[in-house]
Amino acid sequence: MFGLSEWKQTRFYQEVREETQLETKLETIPRLLKLGLSVEQIAEALELDFEVVRQIANNQN
Repeated sequence: MFGLSEWKQTRFYQEVREETQLETKLETIPRLLKLGLSVEQIAEALELDFEVVRQIANNQN
């Protein structure tokens, strides 16, 4: 039977974790824009590609 530490080491767990983290970052972008942060600042803070953040910012307008 899998323990928690073994479960966290599985490829499936790692992929789901990474996808969830990315979704959370993408959902945060509009809130950071409303706070007045620039696209560059958001990309740097969230460690995302500038173009991804820019596209989301453009879709908000």
